[in-house]
Amino acid sequence: MADKPEENLDKSYQNRLYPKDQEKVDEFVKRGINSVERKPFRPMRLLILLIVVVMSLSILSQFLARWAGVY
Repeated sequence: MADKPEENLDKSYQNRLYPKDQEKVDEFVKRGINSVERKPFRPMRLLILLIVVVMSLSILSQFLARWAGVY
């Protein structure tokens, strides 16, 4: 198979900043809140937590309605 021409290669990985500017960006990313390693976002955990909270509030409201004599 023939090599791909240079113009068709993906250039998104290439650095578009001058070295001095890239150094400033790297320094900023390593400071403060940006330097903290975070756990990956887990949408299923959030969905399950949301379902549990809504169900708990629903059960609580049903209990309060029965206790207050609405039903």
